[in-house]
Amino acid sequence: MRANLDGTEMSHIQARQLTKRFGEGDSLVRAVDDVDLDVPAGQALAIMGPSGCGKSTLLQLLGGLQRPTSGRIALAGRRIDGMSERRLARLRRDGVGFVFQSFHLMDELTAVENVELAALLAGQAPRRARRRALHLLDRVGLADRAAHLPSELSGGQRQRVAIARALSNEPAVVLADEPTGNLDSAATLDVLRLFEGLRTAGQTLVVVTHDARIAAVADRIISMRDGAFTDDQHVAVHT
Repeated sequence: MRANLDGTEMSHIQARQLTKRFGEGDSLVRAVDDVDLDVPAGQALAIMGPSGCGKSTLLQLLGGLQRPTSGRIALAGRRIDGMSERRLARLRRDGVGFVFQSFHLMDELTAVENVELAALLAGQAPRRARRRALHLLDRVGLADRAAHLPSELSGGQRQRVAIARALSNEPAVVLADEPTGNLDSAATLDVLRLFEGLRTAGQTLVVVTHDARIAAVADRIISMRDGAFTDDQHVAVHT
Protein backbone atom coordinates (compact mmCIF):
# COMPACT_ATOMS: atom_id res chain seq x y z
CA MET A 1 0.00 0.00 0.00
CA ARG A 2 1.46 3.32 -1.07
CA ALA A 3 1.35 6.18 1.41
CA ASN A 4 -0.28 9.58 1.30
CA LEU A 5 1.62 12.85 1.46
CA ASP A 6 1.50 12.66 5.25
CA GLY A 7 2.39 8.96 5.48
CA THR A 8 -1.14 7.70 6.15
CA GLU A 9 -3.02 5.13 4.07
CA MET A 10 -3.39 6.29 0.47
CA SER A 11 -6.45 8.22 -0.72
CA HIS A 12 -7.30 8.55 -4.40
CA ILE A 13 -6.92 12.31 -4.06
CA GLN A 14 -5.01 14.27 -1.47
CA ALA A 15 -4.10 17.95 -1.21
CA ARG A 16 -2.10 19.72 1.47
CA GLN A 17 -1.94 23.51 1.96
CA LEU A 18 -3.17 23.90 -1.61
CA THR A 19 -3.22 27.51 -2.77
CA LYS A 20 -3.93 29.23 -6.08
CA ARG A 21 -3.59 32.99 -6.37
CA PHE A 22 -4.18 35.29 -9.32
CA GLY A 23 -2.89 38.86 -9.63
CA GLU A 24 -1.00 40.78 -7.00
CA GLY A 25 -1.33 43.76 -4.70
CA ASP A 26 -4.81 45.26 -4.59
CA SER A 27 -5.93 42.93 -7.40
CA LEU A 28 -4.79 39.74 -5.65
CA VAL A 29 -7.43 36.98 -5.71
CA ARG A 30 -7.05 33.90 -3.51
CA ALA A 31 -9.08 31.48 -5.63
CA VAL A 32 -8.00 28.51 -3.47
CA ASP A 33 -6.68 29.43 -0.05
CA ASP A 34 -4.62 26.88 1.92
CA VAL A 35 -6.94 23.89 1.40
CA ASP A 36 -6.40 20.37 2.78
CA LEU A 37 -8.41 17.54 1.22
CA ASP A 38 -8.56 13.73 1.29
CA VAL A 39 -10.88 11.78 -1.01
CA PRO A 40 -10.84 8.01 -0.37
CA ALA A 41 -11.28 5.55 -3.20
CA GLY A 42 -14.93 5.03 -4.08
CA GLN A 43 -16.21 8.22 -2.45
CA ALA A 44 -18.69 10.51 -4.20
CA LEU A 45 -17.82 14.04 -3.08
CA ALA A 46 -19.80 17.18 -3.88
CA ILE A 47 -18.02 20.52 -3.46
CA MET A 48 -20.66 23.22 -3.28
CA GLY A 49 -20.69 26.97 -3.15
CA PRO A 50 -21.72 30.11 -5.03
CA SER A 51 -20.20 31.19 -8.32
CA GLY A 52 -16.71 32.59 -7.84
CA CYS A 53 -15.98 30.74 -4.59
CA GLY A 54 -13.04 28.84 -6.12
CA LYS A 55 -14.57 25.40 -6.54
CA SER A 56 -13.89 25.10 -10.30
CA THR A 57 -10.31 26.28 -9.80
CA LEU A 58 -9.91 23.64 -7.10
CA LEU A 59 -11.20 20.93 -9.42
CA GLN A 60 -8.77 21.98 -12.15
CA LEU A 61 -5.90 21.88 -9.67
CA LEU A 62 -6.88 18.38 -8.54
CA GLY A 63 -6.99 17.19 -12.14
CA GLY A 64 -3.72 18.80 -13.18
CA LEU A 65 -5.31 21.34 -15.51
CA GLN A 66 -3.80 24.21 -13.50
CA ARG A 67 -0.63 24.49 -11.45
CA PRO A 68 -0.91 25.51 -7.79
CA THR A 69 0.77 28.64 -6.49
CA SER A 70 1.88 26.53 -3.51
CA GLY A 71 0.97 23.29 -1.79
CA ARG A 72 0.98 19.63 -2.74
CA ILE A 73 -1.39 17.36 -4.67
CA ALA A 74 -1.31 13.59 -5.09
CA LEU A 75 -3.47 11.30 -7.23
CA ALA A 76 -3.34 7.62 -6.27
CA GLY A 77 -0.19 8.32 -4.26
CA ARG A 78 1.64 10.14 -7.08
CA ARG A 79 2.66 13.76 -6.61
CA ILE A 80 1.38 15.80 -9.54
CA ASP A 81 2.14 19.38 -8.49
CA GLY A 82 5.71 19.08 -9.78
CA MET A 83 5.11 16.80 -12.76
CA SER A 84 6.28 17.75 -16.23
CA GLU A 85 3.60 18.79 -18.71
CA ARG A 86 4.17 15.60 -20.67
CA ARG A 87 3.63 13.35 -17.64
CA LEU A 88 0.63 15.41 -16.57
CA ALA A 89 -0.95 15.01 -19.99
CA ARG A 90 -0.48 11.25 -19.80
CA LEU A 91 -1.94 11.17 -16.30
CA ARG A 92 -4.99 13.16 -17.36
CA ARG A 93 -5.46 10.91 -20.36
CA ASP A 94 -5.19 7.63 -18.47
CA GLY A 95 -6.17 8.35 -14.86
CA VAL A 96 -8.69 11.19 -14.77
CA GLY A 97 -12.08 11.52 -16.45
CA PHE A 98 -13.30 15.10 -16.89
CA VAL A 99 -16.93 16.18 -17.33
CA PHE A 100 -17.45 19.85 -18.17
CA GLN A 101 -20.53 22.06 -18.08
CA SER A 102 -20.20 22.87 -21.79
CA PHE A 103 -19.76 19.21 -22.86
CA HIS A 104 -16.71 19.82 -25.15
CA LEU A 105 -17.88 17.26 -27.69
CA MET A 106 -16.49 17.37 -31.23
CA ASP A 107 -19.33 18.49 -33.49
CA GLU A 108 -18.18 16.54 -36.53
CA LEU A 109 -17.98 13.21 -34.67
CA THR A 110 -20.87 10.93 -33.78
CA ALA A 111 -21.63 10.04 -30.18
CA VAL A 112 -19.72 6.76 -30.38
CA GLU A 113 -16.77 8.45 -32.11
CA ASN A 114 -16.64 11.11 -29.38
CA VAL A 115 -16.58 8.43 -26.68
CA GLU A 116 -13.94 6.23 -28.34
CA LEU A 117 -11.61 9.13 -29.21
CA ALA A 118 -9.83 9.22 -25.83
CA ALA A 119 -9.15 5.48 -26.00
CA LEU A 120 -7.80 5.75 -29.54
CA LEU A 121 -5.50 8.62 -28.51
CA ALA A 122 -4.24 6.41 -25.69
CA GLY A 123 -3.25 3.77 -28.25
CA GLN A 124 -6.09 1.34 -27.73
CA ALA A 125 -6.95 -0.94 -30.67
CA PRO A 126 -9.82 0.54 -32.74
CA ARG A 127 -12.04 -2.52 -32.39
CA ARG A 128 -11.63 -2.62 -28.62
CA ALA A 129 -12.16 1.15 -28.33
CA ARG A 130 -15.39 0.88 -30.33
CA ARG A 131 -16.69 -2.01 -28.17
CA ARG A 132 -15.94 -0.04 -25.01
CA ALA A 133 -17.61 3.09 -26.41
CA LEU A 134 -20.76 1.21 -27.38
CA HIS A 135 -20.87 -0.43 -23.94
CA LEU A 136 -20.58 2.95 -22.22
CA LEU A 137 -23.28 4.52 -24.40
CA ASP A 138 -25.55 1.62 -23.50
CA ARG A 139 -24.66 2.16 -19.83
CA VAL A 140 -25.77 5.81 -20.03
CA GLY A 141 -28.95 4.91 -21.93
CA LEU A 142 -27.87 6.12 -25.36
CA ALA A 143 -27.20 2.92 -27.31
CA ASP A 144 -29.79 4.02 -29.88
CA ARG A 145 -28.04 7.40 -30.36
CA ALA A 146 -24.53 6.06 -31.07
CA ALA A 147 -24.53 7.21 -34.71
CA HIS A 148 -26.00 10.67 -33.97
CA LEU A 149 -23.99 13.88 -34.12
CA PRO A 150 -24.04 16.18 -31.05
CA SER A 151 -26.30 18.61 -32.94
CA GLU A 152 -28.89 15.84 -33.12
CA LEU A 153 -28.88 15.26 -29.35
CA SER A 154 -30.56 17.10 -26.50
CA GLY A 155 -28.52 18.84 -23.80
CA GLY A 156 -29.03 15.98 -21.38
CA GLN A 157 -28.03 13.43 -24.02
CA ARG A 158 -24.88 15.38 -24.87
CA GLN A 159 -23.95 15.51 -21.21
CA ARG A 160 -24.44 11.75 -20.94
CA VAL A 161 -22.16 11.27 -23.96
CA ALA A 162 -19.59 13.47 -22.19
CA ILE A 163 -19.86 11.30 -19.08
CA ALA A 164 -19.43 8.14 -21.16
CA ARG A 165 -16.34 9.70 -22.76
CA ALA A 166 -14.96 10.50 -19.29
CA LEU A 167 -15.19 6.80 -18.43
CA SER A 168 -13.60 5.62 -21.68
CA ASN A 169 -10.15 4.86 -20.27
CA GLU A 170 -11.47 3.51 -16.95
CA PRO A 171 -10.01 6.41 -14.94
CA ALA A 172 -9.29 6.19 -11.23
CA VAL A 173 -11.35 9.31 -10.61
CA VAL A 174 -14.04 11.32 -12.42
CA LEU A 175 -14.02 15.10 -11.94
CA ALA A 176 -17.19 16.93 -12.96
CA ASP A 177 -17.37 20.74 -13.22
CA GLU A 178 -20.93 22.11 -12.95
CA PRO A 179 -22.25 19.16 -15.00
CA THR A 180 -25.90 20.22 -14.70
CA GLY A 181 -25.36 23.96 -15.16
CA ASN A 182 -26.64 24.10 -18.76
CA LEU A 183 -29.42 21.53 -18.41
CA ASP A 184 -33.15 21.78 -17.84
CA SER A 185 -34.79 20.02 -14.91
CA ALA A 186 -35.57 16.79 -16.75
CA ALA A 187 -32.04 16.48 -18.17
CA THR A 188 -30.58 17.31 -14.76
CA LEU A 189 -32.48 14.41 -13.22
CA ASP A 190 -31.11 12.09 -15.92
CA VAL A 191 -27.54 13.12 -15.13
CA LEU A 192 -28.10 12.84 -11.39
CA ARG A 193 -29.43 9.30 -11.82
CA LEU A 194 -26.34 8.45 -13.85
CA PHE A 195 -24.03 9.84 -11.16
CA GLU A 196 -26.00 7.85 -8.59
CA GLY A 197 -25.19 4.74 -10.64
CA LEU A 198 -21.50 5.62 -10.65
CA ARG A 199 -21.59 6.18 -6.88
CA THR A 200 -23.31 2.84 -6.31
CA ALA A 201 -20.72 1.11 -8.51
CA GLY A 202 -17.91 2.50 -6.34
CA GLN A 203 -16.48 5.05 -8.78
CA THR A 204 -14.45 7.83 -7.16
CA LEU A 205 -16.34 10.98 -8.10
CA VAL A 206 -15.78 14.66 -7.34
CA VAL A 207 -18.46 17.08 -8.51
CA VAL A 208 -18.32 20.84 -8.07
CA THR A 209 -21.66 22.59 -8.25
CA HIS A 210 -23.95 25.24 -6.85
CA ASP A 211 -26.96 22.94 -7.46
CA ALA A 212 -28.25 21.54 -4.15
CA ARG A 213 -29.81 18.57 -5.97
CA ILE A 214 -26.33 17.11 -6.42
CA ALA A 215 -26.48 16.15 -2.74
CA ALA A 216 -28.70 13.28 -3.85
CA VAL A 217 -25.67 11.48 -5.30
CA ALA A 218 -23.02 12.41 -2.73
CA ASP A 219 -21.52 10.49 0.17
CA ARG A 220 -19.96 13.72 1.39
CA ILE A 221 -20.56 17.44 0.85
CA ILE A 222 -17.97 20.17 1.31
CA SER A 223 -19.12 23.78 1.30
CA MET A 224 -16.72 26.38 -0.06
CA ARG A 225 -16.56 30.17 0.08
CA ASP A 226 -13.82 32.66 -0.77
CA GLY A 227 -11.38 29.91 -1.67
CA ALA A 228 -11.69 27.99 1.62
CA PHE A 229 -13.77 25.16 3.02
CA THR A 230 -16.49 26.26 5.42
CA ASP A 231 -18.17 22.91 6.15
CA ASP A 232 -17.47 19.22 5.57
CA GLN A 233 -20.22 16.69 6.22
CA HIS A 234 -20.83 13.05 5.45
CA VAL A 235 -24.28 12.29 4.11
CA ALA A 236 -26.57 9.63 5.53
CA VAL A 237 -26.84 6.37 3.60
CA HIS A 238 -29.02 6.84 0.52
CA THR A 239 -32.26 4.95 0.27
